[in-house]
Amino acid sequence: MSQTDVATAPPRPLLLADGRPAAAGWSLDAGRKYLNHGSFGAVPVVAQDEQNRLRVEMDRSPGLWFAGLPERVARARAEIAAFLRVAAEDLALVPNASGGASVVYANVPARPGGEVLVTDHGYGAVTMGAERLARRWGGTVRTAHVPLDADEDQAYEAVAAEMNEATGLIVLDHITSATARWMPVERIGAEARARGIPVLLDGAHVPGLAEDPLCGVECDFWIGNLHKFACAPRGTAALVARGALRDGLYPLIDSWGAPDPFPDRFDIQGTVDATSHLAAPAALDFVESTWGWDTARTYMRDLADYAERILAEAFAALTGESATVDVGMPVNALRLVRLPEGLAPTRVDADALRDRVARELGVEAAFTSFDGVGYMRLSTHVYNTAEDFEYFAERCVPVLGAWAGERHTAGGVNG
Repeated sequence: MSQTDVATAPPRPLLLADGRPAAAGWSLDAGRKYLNHGSFGAVPVVAQDEQNRLRVEMDRSPGLWFAGLPERVARARAEIAAFLRVAAEDLALVPNASGGASVVYANVPARPGGEVLVTDHGYGAVTMGAERLARRWGGTVRTAHVPLDADEDQAYEAVAAEMNEATGLIVLDHITSATARWMPVERIGAEARARGIPVLLDGAHVPGLAEDPLCGVECDFWIGNLHKFACAPRGTAALVARGALRDGLYPLIDSWGAPDPFPDRFDIQGTVDATSHLAAPAALDFVESTWGWDTARTYMRDLADYAERILAEAFAALTGESATVDVGMPVNALRLVRLPEGLAPTRVDADALRDRVARELGVEAAFTSFDGVGYMRLSTHVYNTAEDFEYFAERCVPVLGAWAGERHTAGGVNG
């Protein structure tokens, strides 16, 4: 089904077990619209309460807490591994996906003069880390240009065409951040494996959106944030490592666990507050026990279908041009809608627009840019409803149109 073949009716809102709206399970400000789950996530109250309880326990008896911490982190890690359907011995816990990428960059075998292959859809911080790695190697970064609307075959061919004998590492998004699309990681990973090239997959948005994220995927390293669609407390991410390079990974902080094998050596790092790791299973269990993750993913997809349609129609009515965006391999809970010309043509402009919308319109939303074009990136979760996006279409789209006109007239920046 193409992106334009979307539902014409909104899905029925999800409810808590006691009949209250799903949003009652979160502590989000009811006076604002939160349409940006994909950036910073939102933690259910039950997980917040569990993390707060753990912090009280930690501060009541710090000595006992830290002495027993490695065992507790290992148990939480095993539960997170089961959620991601990977082996616990292949998974280490890190603060976020960028932190996991930094671990890989710090430990991957040196390739003097080698190239790091990235794409033009890569997340900025992860790509900057790849550039630093290439400088340490005395090599370069090679960028594969993948058209926004590239299908699986086209995206695979664009990346495979840039692999060569100098390629020492491939850094590839599983789901792209700015462009809200999947990449054909199964095929690219298989090709890289056949050539003996290590692969780092940035799956920052994947946990919670894919039932079995690494099924059929060939890669040496995979990183995924638990604080996004999996709703865990921030500071919780998974670093999955398989193959010969796994045992060469060490935390960025040297601590007493350094002599332990991977991933145990990641379970204790001095006095780092690990309560986010320990409370993460509470968030995973809350969604599963309340609706089930399959139901949650279906709802997020159906709501994204509806939201994409009504917002694209609203922007098109305003500008007289189509706002529907073909991203080739769309994501169930992340979508793009094209903004009026002149809004968010760069990342800096997109961030400024995000801040202005939050400040002046009371809506937290995501705006991105790619190849000089600005987009609104829609993201949905179980607590969102059709009314959230209808509000934006009716109340906010006209304002964005006016801002675009102001920018065009003044030739300045939004914000």
